[in-house]
Amino acid sequence: MMQSELEQYLGYLGSVRNLSSSTIRAYRADLNAFVAWVAQEGLTTEELGLHEARAYVAHLTRNRAAGTSVNRALSALKGFFRYLVRIEAREASPFDGVRTQHNRKRLPEFLFEQEMERVLEIEGTGLLDLRDRVLLEVLYSAGARISECIGINVSDINLKRGSILVHGKGRKDRVVFLGRPALSAVREYLPVRGAFLQRKGRAQEQALLLNSRGGRLSERGAAEIVHKRVERADTAKHVTPHTFRHSFATHVLEHGADIRVVQELLGHSSLSTTQIYTHMGLGALREIYRQAHPHGSVRRQNGIRDSIWEHKTEDTER
Repeated sequence: MMQSELEQYLGYLGSVRNLSSSTIRAYRADLNAFVAWVAQEGLTTEELGLHEARAYVAHLTRNRAAGTSVNRALSALKGFFRYLVRIEAREASPFDGVRTQHNRKRLPEFLFEQEMERVLEIEGTGLLDLRDRVLLEVLYSAGARISECIGINVSDINLKRGSILVHGKGRKDRVVFLGRPALSAVREYLPVRGAFLQRKGRAQEQALLLNSRGGRLSERGAAEIVHKRVERADTAKHVTPHTFRHSFATHVLEHGADIRVVQELLGHSSLSTTQIYTHMGLGALREIYRQAHPHGSVRRQNGIRDSIWEHKTEDTER
């Protein structure tokens, strides 16, 4: 079903819309899943209308797809059928009348500054230990996406200015900055990296972050490094590479940065995307209070609440 048009559309997303390869892979999976469902239902292209489009959304929901996954699939399908209308392969899109699902916004997980310090404590002077330290420091210091980090070339780094040119989503480049620990980590790593590549006969390799064979580190490899280092830090939170980006945004805002500056540093095209971090203050204040105040957390005794903050909150709600 429309396989040639599907491939043409995906090519259009990459060459004209400049979407990232990871986004295109996700769209491909969503579109192929729809094609498989159409075949399973015994439908033809001509039979696809609003009823069938809504039936597919119901199918995704019955299979317990998350609301965000359903909306991403809808985005892929709406874009694909609009493209077919544009090239006059169809008269109308069956998904025009299908609304996206309303999702309750969840605040992103982040690490407190003390937790982040524990994660960033990496000992060792070997190539892999130094590489891991650079990866984690750049993720946190620059607030960069994991795809941006692994895409960094040595030529993108300006040690004198303490900055890196990263290649963001939609092929949009921006400059991010390195704090003193991150800059120190990069300076210590670069000569070790160079000597390693010389031994491997790969002196022309441009990637900053290397795998054990001397090639560019993959996103999966970087995610595994983060997982391993977080486990060693004995942090109970579920931490992914993106947690470092959330932590960066939260910390710089809490230290007084203007939200539009943070928007620029994160590479957000819309301020509304950045604004979610402005709603994280209460949780941070509560946790800092519990950790810092002598009476912030006490044991339950004779039914007494274990947190005077909790007591105060309940009284306020009454």
